[in-house]
Amino acid sequence: MAGRGGGSARAVRVTAAICATLLAMTAVRAAQADAGFHLRVGFTGLVSYFPGMLGNGYLATLTAPRGTEATQTYMVGLMDRTPGDIARPALLPGWNAIDFDPDPPAAAATWLNRAALTPAHFRHYRQSLDLRDATLTTRYRYVDHSRVTAITVVSFISEAQPHLSVVRLRITPRYSGRVTLSFPLTLWPAHTPRFALARLTGAQVNRALAAHGLSLTPRAPATPDRAALWYPGYVAVRATGGSARTRTLWLAGRAANSLAIAMAAAVSLPVGAQPVVTLRRGAGRLALEVTLRVERGRTYTFTKFVMLSRCGWGGDAAADLRLARAARRHGFAALRAQQRAAWHVLWRPDILITGDPKAQQVAHAALYYLLTNTTPDTGWAVGPCGLTLCYAGHVFWDSDTWVYPALLLLHPRRARSLLAFRERTLGPAEARARANGYAGAMYPWESDPYNGSDQTPYSAHALSQSEIHVNAEIAIAQWQYYLATLDRAWLRAHGWPVIRAVARFFASRVTYDARTHRYGILHVTSVSESHGDIPNDTYTNMVAAKALDIAAAAARVLAVRADPRWRRIAGAMDIALAPSGRHHLPYQESGAAAASTAFGGGPLPLLFLPALDLRLPAALRRGDYDYAVRPIPSSRVGRVSMGILPCVAAADEVGLGAEAGRRIELYLTGGTLKPPFDVRTETASNNVGPFLTGSGGYLQSLIYGLTGLRVRAGGLVDAYPAALPRGWRSLTLRDVSFRGRRLDITVTRAADGSVQLKRRVL
Repeated sequence: MAGRGGGSARAVRVTAAICATLLAMTAVRAAQADAGFHLRVGFTGLVSYFPGMLGNGYLATLTAPRGTEATQTYMVGLMDRTPGDIARPALLPGWNAIDFDPDPPAAAATWLNRAALTPAHFRHYRQSLDLRDATLTTRYRYVDHSRVTAITVVSFISEAQPHLSVVRLRITPRYSGRVTLSFPLTLWPAHTPRFALARLTGAQVNRALAAHGLSLTPRAPATPDRAALWYPGYVAVRATGGSARTRTLWLAGRAANSLAIAMAAAVSLPVGAQPVVTLRRGAGRLALEVTLRVERGRTYTFTKFVMLSRCGWGGDAAADLRLARAARRHGFAALRAQQRAAWHVLWRPDILITGDPKAQQVAHAALYYLLTNTTPDTGWAVGPCGLTLCYAGHVFWDSDTWVYPALLLLHPRRARSLLAFRERTLGPAEARARANGYAGAMYPWESDPYNGSDQTPYSAHALSQSEIHVNAEIAIAQWQYYLATLDRAWLRAHGWPVIRAVARFFASRVTYDARTHRYGILHVTSVSESHGDIPNDTYTNMVAAKALDIAAAAARVLAVRADPRWRRIAGAMDIALAPSGRHHLPYQESGAAAASTAFGGGPLPLLFLPALDLRLPAALRRGDYDYAVRPIPSSRVGRVSMGILPCVAAADEVGLGAEAGRRIELYLTGGTLKPPFDVRTETASNNVGPFLTGSGGYLQSLIYGLTGLRVRAGGLVDAYPAALPRGWRSLTLRDVSFRGRRLDITVTRAADGSVQLKRRVL
């Protein structure tokens, strides 16, 4: 009996130890999951604070340190169209400000939003951007003279109700007395100065900037180098109103020469409090002011529920007011639960990395920023920096070539919206082709996100006329969607009109050389942009040939007649090769030493973009890699975020998996990731961000670069060997959608060090 009893005791101890180990492992896994979704900053991190973003693809705003400041908010398709200027995002009245005045009995009080961000005012500071729930939480103790107040602010832009934005403030005073809070809708003045960017040459722009004492030099930590030209558009507020009794505000206005907007707010106050509520309304001001007595140690909760709309998306101010009051009735907890549920659905498709928590966090952040700026089942595309001022909110090739492929397998409905924008704006592109003497469709270099009109600044007019590779990439993206779905009905009704129009454009744009029996495209700007007015840019000619081949293939699928010239031109396109024939040259007559550092190594690395999937001989591929990718100085790798994808994909394609992994590592440390929220910028120094182009490129380097996968007629093909960076144990693409099936795709490292790719149908 004693022996058995001793064994039982040992078994209990062993079981307890196992349970403890399992609990510890669970805690570690939970901590790793938390690290992958929760990005945090303390007070010392504010010196390098680069704002993150809250958004739902229709609305977006940047984060700010206090959590209570009015931040700039932009709405999809809402542009200021002041004559002479380019169209630019119209700045909405601010929705998210809540101000707080502790009103001490002695000395003048300092309103929270006016207090300097110093340790004397802000103690125990911490802010967290929860990527899983798309919610910003800020906590600190606000000190004003002798009064200390614990502050917690939570805000989000709803994914479940796209017109809704919410901010909640909780205060816990360490004193008893009177406090005042202000709940404004911030009425911004028109920005000055403005410039006639649709008319001014580059030299004239520089003189105009100098005349106003402005510079294009970036300012740390977060002011981009062209901020002086990427100023906000104006919304003129025409009518305002509110009620102290119902604790509501509303306004109506119009973006300059553009669409009408509306906004309404409903405020909830602490239960049991007896506040005095006053409506403050006047020139440039609209706010509810709340005064109440507080007791030491008691927590008081205030919530601001805001509805926003514009012409063509939602109703008027009266409708917004009804919805804001309904949101208040539902309450913060229910709306936050809706937000969590909606975002947890978005995170079912995911990219999972084991062995490198930082890489996992960066992957989640990159996907988060794409999701906050895109919408499912619409016709809205994205600018290089989404719903922000960078690049004036215009739509470039970035939408089709950098962002779209990153969404195609994980979020195909959002990817399809980017394609639908090109279909929706096909008419203006066809009119533009006719105006320039060509057939088909000639999409602008910079498109107005609402109507597709050309909004390229006059100083970059040459790009809009001659950097025409964008047209080919639009057709390639449309065809990729068909290959990923095999949806012939979609292709016939939506993709084919765009693909056909692009093919017609290039067939009319080429020039036939009777001497060489080749077709060329003359007077173009290279994708590298440092080379202008050149003949036969290699990248442009190759993507144009692919677009023509795609058009012929689409015609076969749909059993419609293809123009026989398409195949003929594609097969005889003039492509510049080195005299040795071992590698391409950037363009015809470029010689052996074409100097360019764009995209990390000139234009030729872009020939490795997975979306293009150019099928070239292996020896030529390796020659291009050795000529244009491998020589990139290590000091530059990681410093230009558009270099992530082509260089990683290139290394993998030529069988250098270890080198592909090292390049991924450099882009985790190369300076284009800004703290604290892993915002990707265009370069390490120009502060242009959140640069969705770079985020999309980084995600593609995982989805296609490391896996070696390509979307082809034969399916989702293992075209190249898979690879993993050092230290990574696995990379999983979870819940991928492809041709009506859902699957997990995992790249793992075996015990012998080999890397394998496996699929599991869900």
